[in-house]
Amino acid sequence: MNKNISILGAGESGVGAAILAQKLGYGVFVSDMGTIKNKYLEELKENSINFEQGKHSEEIILASDVVIKSPGIPDTVPLIIELNRKGVEVISEIEFASRYTDAKIIAITGANGKTTTAMLTYSIFKDADYNVGLAGNIGKSFARQVAREDYDYYVLELSSFQLDGINTFKPHIAILLNITPDHLDRYDYKFENYRDSKLRIAMNQTEEDYLIYDANDEGNLSGLENNPIKSIRVPYGENIIEQGKKIYGELNEKTIEMRFENETTTMTIQDLALQGNHNVRNSMAGGMAAKLLGVHNKNIRNALSNFEAVEHRLENVARFEGINFINDSKATNVNATFHALNSMKKTTVWIVGGVDKGNDYSDLLQFVRGKVRAIVCLGVNNSKILNVFENEVDVITETQSMQDAVNTAYTLAKNGDNVLLSPACASFDLFESYEDRGSQFKQEINKLTK
Repeated sequence: MNKNISILGAGESGVGAAILAQKLGYGVFVSDMGTIKNKYLEELKENSINFEQGKHSEEIILASDVVIKSPGIPDTVPLIIELNRKGVEVISEIEFASRYTDAKIIAITGANGKTTTAMLTYSIFKDADYNVGLAGNIGKSFARQVAREDYDYYVLELSSFQLDGINTFKPHIAILLNITPDHLDRYDYKFENYRDSKLRIAMNQTEEDYLIYDANDEGNLSGLENNPIKSIRVPYGENIIEQGKKIYGELNEKTIEMRFENETTTMTIQDLALQGNHNVRNSMAGGMAAKLLGVHNKNIRNALSNFEAVEHRLENVARFEGINFINDSKATNVNATFHALNSMKKTTVWIVGGVDKGNDYSDLLQFVRGKVRAIVCLGVNNSKILNVFENEVDVITETQSMQDAVNTAYTLAKNGDNVLLSPACASFDLFESYEDRGSQFKQEINKLTK
């Protein structure tokens, strides 16, 4: 092959791409502007892969035949602009890995519910004994698994950032959950730019592929109007039967129906492991993907009935002195918090805040006015949250550590209340990730209950 490849970023996706590139015979150079975590540092050394940290050696990178960049690096970075100017191909790890596997791919994107739906879909295929891998924005990287495993199917959770870096990537089944404003700071604060980025998941599909989508989501519908696709459309949601489709998912008051030609799988909503309207829709999406690939009804029903909820997503942590503590740290945008607050059946003390991504909090006012007793802000800059909500609740207060936030919320809550961590923001002002934020929340609750 005798081609040189540079990889920007030495996280899971970058190191996974390096391992695959080395196996394929590329000359590999890994460059990370920050500090590489020890586990990845050791792996690079063990595999004799050239790397650097704390800088980008532009003379090496600009001389590459291909560059794989971390999804977190914007296209507006001067190095990326220069690579594009020189005509060097800049792609994502997802694009790179997809070129070296013949496995059928089920790719899932959306503003919210990606992780839950990916894990749920994966569990259905595993229950049916399919030879399947789970990758993308979750677990071991796609490239690492292509290099070291031999799966017949992959379930991939994909962010808009990952989709921005594809050219030829073509999933056999694409799932579009929903498109609501998120990461607008990355998309010139234009919703249509973010929306069109999500629709890239289907841009290379053919008439033999499928796009499963929530037909009640306005963002999805406007995206489909503005982005022509060739694949077979498989809608799910309410009032789908009226559209006369042969393949669809229908959400009724008490049941879901997943129809494939003349065969229908019906389940009562009460039998689903995941409750709440958004999770019922996630279950339908995963179930429809399974039906399209021939999974038996019994396996679909079993997986949808027994699936365990994702950590940090409406996770019940503890009940202490009559107060329910709920960890929804994965809610990094307003729409995710919308679903969280909507699902609250009791008066709630809401912990919110972090890195604002161009949020519009107005959709949350209806829940704050009807359900929220007090608001605990958790972030370096809480001014926007204070401005929107300070006249809507009796108590709104600022904190800058998880310990302070949990203790304050506990003090403000009453017997029978919920304390809900649902930040509606990214975590990187005070935490390493949303997982770190959620873990610290649980640790502070454990301290309270001891």
